[in-house]
Amino acid sequence: MEERCLLLIVIFSCFVVFCQSSPGDRDPLYRNCVQNCEKTGCVNDWCFSSCNFAINGGSSELSKAKCPYDVWMEWDCTSECRYQCMNLRESERQKDGQHPIKYHGKWPFKRVLGLQEPFSVVFSVANLVTHLYGLTSFLNLLHVALPKRPQGKRGPYYEYGFLWTVFGLASLNSWVWSAVFHARDTVVTERADYTSAVGLLGVSLIVSIIRTCSLRIEATQVMVAAPVIAFVSTHILYLNFYDFDYGWNMKVCVTLGILQLLLWLVWAGFTHHPSRSKLLFVVLAGAMSMLLEIFDFSPLWGCLDAHALWHAFTVPLTWVWWSFIKDDTSFRTSQLLNRAQQTEEPKKSK
Repeated sequence: MEERCLLLIVIFSCFVVFCQSSPGDRDPLYRNCVQNCEKTGCVNDWCFSSCNFAINGGSSELSKAKCPYDVWMEWDCTSECRYQCMNLRESERQKDGQHPIKYHGKWPFKRVLGLQEPFSVVFSVANLVTHLYGLTSFLNLLHVALPKRPQGKRGPYYEYGFLWTVFGLASLNSWVWSAVFHARDTVVTERADYTSAVGLLGVSLIVSIIRTCSLRIEATQVMVAAPVIAFVSTHILYLNFYDFDYGWNMKVCVTLGILQLLLWLVWAGFTHHPSRSKLLFVVLAGAMSMLLEIFDFSPLWGCLDAHALWHAFTVPLTWVWWSFIKDDTSFRTSQLLNRAQQTEEPKKSK
């Protein structure tokens, strides 16, 4: 149950189903607007430099080179035409007292500094920063603050440090691509976002199995991780090189998410871990956050929608989740250290 995953958090990132056809892009007025814009480079009196057309037989302002930021954001002629025509149609619909509708599977967002979904970008970055702080503070606790094993034995006492480190790195990668994807939805950024989310789900499932089952022997951990890695890798290759099937991807994400969610719930119910309340809080709060994905609504002020609020909701959950991980590290280290000291005492008395 971590934040963008375990706890249904990432699951619903995979729930974002992009419709091939939405009410907005089936609107004849919208379609005609886009077609005319792609031919002329203009919507009414508004023309775009990304459309390189000659107007009235001469070279127009549209042929100017785009600035580097626009090139990076890839706001090409078709994207600009769709965006401007969408805004035009929504203004007309609003005057007629009609509610906003989706275009190409997305709500009509207002771009801010070139960002397609500004609040989702901001909250994705907030999750990224929270994960970064959680990972670095965890590593500092594990390798600096807590005692190490005696000489001749390697590493810290805590057996799951490497797994949580991999989980932290996978989370950072996932939220980076989430921010990039919400900044600009392209084929590349979409696939990178989905791939990183599925990868994070796979990693978190491995961690949940190993930690809840208390698998401390490395060979056993490898035996658990291998089939999960093989399945997730095959799924990612299938999506990217054979068929990017949104429905199948959703089923895989739901299955991986529910499995780990149940593992943590059962473990929290039977364990006497001193921080199990934090674990239960993240699981239950994460389950409640799914309501934001179920009861979707059009963006407020053209920027803030249910999905963005869901991203905002995961920020404090991430903080609590890393707090649980650090508590677990201290708790297990204390247990193992006491056990080692009790073992040493009879030897000294002899």
